Amino acid sequence: MRTISKILVVEDNKQNALLIKRLLEVNRHQVVHVADGESGLKAAVEELPDLIVVDLGLPDIDGQTLVGLIKRIPELQNTPIVAVTAWPKDTAKEMAEAYGCDGFISKPINTRAFPDQIAAFLPGT
Repeated sequence: MRTISKILVVEDNKQNALLIKRLLEVNRHQVVHVADGESGLKAAVEELPDLIVVDLGLPDIDGQTLVGLIKRIPELQNTPIVAVTAWPKDTAKEMAEAYGCDGFISKPINTRAFPDQIAAFLPGT
């Protein structure tokens, strides 16, 4: 059985957030969800998650800025950040890399593949 990981999900779309939360919780992860970048930055510092899943199209702070701010925090520099985005795959890959993300997952999420996609980014898996 996998160890429980703490995952921060920064997603403003309620349906997407609920889907991601359910998929992660059923796989025994602790999920902290916030709906905007400012809350995401605060939660990242307070929670020190094992992984951060971030929608790049947030209503307040854009994904690039949020990832950059998180990566500047010493305690979070090695925390993997995965972009979840509806951008076309080629654009998503390019932007995720440019933003400093460790990878990306395309929307719509493949519910069968998602848990394994997330597990690939978790430390120690």
